[in-house]
Amino acid sequence: MTTESPSPAVTTQQRTSYRPTWLLIVAIVFLVASLCVAYLLRLDSESTDDAYVDGNVVQVTSQVSGTVTAISGDNTDHVDANSPLVTLNAVDAEIQYERANSNLARAVRQARTQYYQVQQLQAEVDQRQNDVRKAQDDVRRRSQLAASGAVSREEISHTADVLKNAVAGLEGTKHALAVRLAMVDGTTLRTHPDVLVAASNLRDAYIALHRTQIYSPVAGVITKRTVQVGQKINPGVTLMSVVPVDQVWVNANFKESQIEDLRIGQPVELRADAYSRSVIFHGTIVGLDAGTGSAFSLLPAQNATGNWIKVTQRVPVRIALRPQEITQNPLRLGLSMRITVDTTDRNGPVLNKTATQQPIYSTEIFKNELQDANEVVERVISANEGSDHDPKNLKF
Repeated sequence: MTTESPSPAVTTQQRTSYRPTWLLIVAIVFLVASLCVAYLLRLDSESTDDAYVDGNVVQVTSQVSGTVTAISGDNTDHVDANSPLVTLNAVDAEIQYERANSNLARAVRQARTQYYQVQQLQAEVDQRQNDVRKAQDDVRRRSQLAASGAVSREEISHTADVLKNAVAGLEGTKHALAVRLAMVDGTTLRTHPDVLVAASNLRDAYIALHRTQIYSPVAGVITKRTVQVGQKINPGVTLMSVVPVDQVWVNANFKESQIEDLRIGQPVELRADAYSRSVIFHGTIVGLDAGTGSAFSLLPAQNATGNWIKVTQRVPVRIALRPQEITQNPLRLGLSMRITVDTTDRNGPVLNKTATQQPIYSTEIFKNELQDANEVVERVISANEGSDHDPKNLKF
């Protein structure tokens, strides 16, 4: 009996029918593997696209009132720290400064006069004391000669009157000295009350004159300029703002179900919609906010109502960026960011518990105002204290 082998056409047909089944199995295995990998990756990371660039918006304000005469910067201009931005009319401040300058010079000279008057009255007291001693000696000698009749009673009476006048003159001079001492007692020329008051007025006038020129507190880009030439401004009114673009960070709003594994110090990868996906920023979590965004909103949600609907809350997380990357690819406030946090290391703290010992942000444009004013005061005092005396001698 002869067995017939299957034809080649039948074999090829069977193999063709098995191919879709194998492709489906491979696809399912690949899909399952991808889901597993994605799940494992999700366990060690958290992502969100609800993140935005934030930073400081430093307001430029005036500390004195005045009329604007010049503006040295406009929107989008870069400005360095301590660069002039707005100039006010300084005529009134200059007049006040000159008046205060003259008043201090006069106060120094008047104080010198009071010290010299004290010295003069001290000399007069010494002179009056000599007169009293002389009159006492005259009375004593004449009283001894009165018994022998060598001196008349009239002369003795006259000598006694001279002694009384000398004592009265001494007492009057002592009172006059006490009056003068009350003005200078326990002071020196530089600590005299009148000099101190005049010096304070000069400092005020100098600082007011200096503040008619308004400087930039920080380096950055000018924005939101509202001041105009000729405008009368008052202290505290915002004239423009300066944004230090090298001091920005990212506020990422994570769902409340995502913050369980977030820790301070975890690394972050960020991508900005303003740049291509190849531009990657790197940062670090520096803190989680103390509440959700809705808790600190202008009108917080009132959930204690009958029509309550649960809404997933989001917690702001602050992310610090690397300065060199910001310099290479500048960011602007409000730009959208997509971030991914590596949560593999969960040993960091959840909340900051260490108080900052140093200022986080500061400016030094007002640092030398008082020092410069003190130099002006010292110059005026030195020019009017005279060179014909030792300052140590003018102390009582």
